[in-house]
Amino acid sequence: MRHYGRAAHVRTEILRIPGIYAPDREGGTPRERLLKGTPVLDAKDDVYTNHIHADDLARAVVAALWRGKPQRVYNASDDTELKMGDYFDLAADLYGLPRPPRVPRGTAQDELPLMLLSFMSESRRLDNRRLKRELRLALRYPTVESGLR
Repeated sequence: MRHYGRAAHVRTEILRIPGIYAPDREGGTPRERLLKGTPVLDAKDDVYTNHIHADDLARAVVAALWRGKPQRVYNASDDTELKMGDYFDLAADLYGLPRPPRVPRGTAQDELPLMLLSFMSESRRLDNRRLKRELRLALRYPTVESGLR
């Protein structure tokens, strides 16, 4: 996309978007997955995950349209630094539900859907400083905990 923008002399901005959540939308939280008891990886095998509240994402898109620098990439994520299992533990605690069982990576393929396993194959910690500094975006939900409440 950036190459297209340069070649066509068009301003483009790219937002890297992680896991989007929104408690006011159907399926917008991990509640259903927690109710099913879907396992997460053991702490030693767990991966970092990033999130953004849907409302903050919408505001980031508008900010990028108005304030984005040409051919820039922005990580549209909140300030939370959590591993996936910790995210589900936090959500379970907030909802008063049992925490999900933990499984080692070696047996995860027998217990988890392939789509879910694909999310667990990468571990990234996105840095959102450019989003906040250049786009001047103040997150309404700076952490997953504040967004899920």
